Amino acid sequence: MHLSPDQKAAFERDGYLFFPGHFSAAEIALLNAEVPALYARREACNVREKGSDAVRTNFAAHLVSAPFARLARHPRMVLPVQDLLGEPLYMHQFKINGKMAFEGDVWQWHQDFGTWTNDDLMPAPRAMNIAVYLDDVNEFNGPLMLIPGSHKLGVLEAGHDLKTTSYPLWTIDNALIARLVERAGGPGGFDAAGCYVPGGIVAPKGPAGSMLVFHSCLVHASTSNLSPWNRVSVYLSLCAVSNHIRRFKRPEYIAHRDFTPIECLPDDCLLRQSPVELPWAQGMPASALQTSLEELVATA
Repeated sequence: MHLSPDQKAAFERDGYLFFPGHFSAAEIALLNAEVPALYARREACNVREKGSDAVRTNFAAHLVSAPFARLARHPRMVLPVQDLLGEPLYMHQFKINGKMAFEGDVWQWHQDFGTWTNDDLMPAPRAMNIAVYLDDVNEFNGPLMLIPGSHKLGVLEAGHDLKTTSYPLWTIDNALIARLVERAGGPGGFDAAGCYVPGGIVAPKGPAGSMLVFHSCLVHASTSNLSPWNRVSVYLSLCAVSNHIRRFKRPEYIAHRDFTPIECLPDDCLLRQSPVELPWAQGMPASALQTSLEELVATA
């Protein structure tokens, strides 16, 4: 799957692209069948909500689960980002975020590149996220909120929030968010037919199997999930190989250290069950927990 000139222009303008129903029900069923066993693992790769056993984030499933290893090499996910960045990619991060019914907590306003550059010393925002919805995403179960065009402002001032939730982020303060939303279109409103017309915040909603691509500097957040419906999504963070991280301050299960370019599998790899390697299937190696503050020498 390659992007059209119009899609590339829309991404440049807004900082994101949305593809409703991008993966079939059969493909999503294969992925969903893996989630309970992954969430049940009592390893560091599962970050749980504060005061709850509900999983907030599962890391590195592509090294444990065959269906997710295939998804990590899927051309429908990898090629659009390769089109936008113009060079081979490696997997910087692989997450299954569980915004679970009644328990899924807030994700504060942030830019992903803010964390990647501050913690991992990623040189430039030549990386981005792709999300695949494993559940239907509606207005009630904590959809991802985006501020269109905010990626054009580069890295914004942020503070390291270690208290609000169980997962630390470099977050943006409320005053700056208010200015960004006003710049992007303000509060929105209702047209003559009573339909809401988005302003400076958009929330792409759609059926399970939908895919969202967004820039690493795009400001985004999500509210808590008070609904009776889960909102589980897979996030691939793909980085240009020449832009690989320069420090291993975070453990390998969070920020990966294999900078080998991703080789795509066939488009039907999920249903055909293409063979893949699963190096952590029997448990994470001790090296996956090790960290270092030494800066790497650039190799590209």
